[in-house]
Amino acid sequence: MASTITSPAPADDRVSARSIGARLLSRPEIGSLVGAAVILVFFLIAAPPFRDINNTGTILYQAALIGVMAVPVSLLMIGGEFDLSAGVAVTTSGLTAGLLAYQLSVNVWVGVGVALALSLAIGAFNGWLLMRTGLPSFLVTLGTFFILQGLNIAITRLASGAVASNSISDMDGFDAAKAVFASEFKVGGVTIKIIVVWWIVFVAAAAWVLQRTQIGNWIFAVGGDAAAARAVGVPVTKVKIGLFMAVGFFAWFTGMQLLFVQNGVVQSGEGVGKEFLYIIAAVVGGCLLTGGYGSVVGGAIGALIFGMVQLGVVYAGWNPDWFKAFLGAMLLLATIVNLVVKRQAEAR
Repeated sequence: MASTITSPAPADDRVSARSIGARLLSRPEIGSLVGAAVILVFFLIAAPPFRDINNTGTILYQAALIGVMAVPVSLLMIGGEFDLSAGVAVTTSGLTAGLLAYQLSVNVWVGVGVALALSLAIGAFNGWLLMRTGLPSFLVTLGTFFILQGLNIAITRLASGAVASNSISDMDGFDAAKAVFASEFKVGGVTIKIIVVWWIVFVAAAAWVLQRTQIGNWIFAVGGDAAAARAVGVPVTKVKIGLFMAVGFFAWFTGMQLLFVQNGVVQSGEGVGKEFLYIIAAVVGGCLLTGGYGSVVGGAIGALIFGMVQLGVVYAGWNPDWFKAFLGAMLLLATIVNLVVKRQAEAR
């Protein structure tokens, strides 16, 4: 009796397991992680003060100042949009809280609450106008940038007679608000600013939303192809307006930190150019300018790179003028690396 020998069915590539190395290389933040390690080792060798554990808190603080805003900017870029008004929106928030509390002689927390409402309204306006007109977010938020920049200076001069808000350091509620937004504490002799803790919390929460929730799937979908996302039931308009409002919320928080760390005074010209630093952190962290791809954790690593380089240049005793040149080179290199990583991930 003849027996039939059957060959095993070929494995389906769609369900084949990938190696750990392949999964790691497909992560958008892998390039920034390697870059951060290289920069850390470099400055540990080149800048002796960089090795002082007491300077760790300063480096983390500089990173957090960019990193908090890099969280919503990363989410927005994954959703396929930009916000060029993010830098001056931070100043608008701080000025609103400070000027309102001083001019109306009310508790500082009243100014904080009004600033929050205004910041969310600015974000909602950007998102609404974008979806209503179909204009590129670059143009919409560039217009908002100039409006806010002009209002910051004009209203501050009108209200205080100077280019800075009046100090509110002696007003009711100031100490309690400063404890929330701008306090500090020591860990093993290292001074840690409270914004560093908030930064970590925000990154963890945003990363969970992006990777573990339906909202995160929607963000990737609208950034990849908004028309296709709308066709399968994704609320594209709500998602994009929500992302701009997230930028508004974080601009409010960063503005409050700015206000209270400077003892209740904000310069009306601050914030110009900061939006590019937030975008650079997001791009270095793995976000593509075309949307649909990126990582909040990568944006945090990008901000950490910023903090290390900014202070590493100072600690090494170099001319700080080289810092901006490094930022430009880092942006170009990160963009190329992100494209390569994405193509490798798609190929696998």
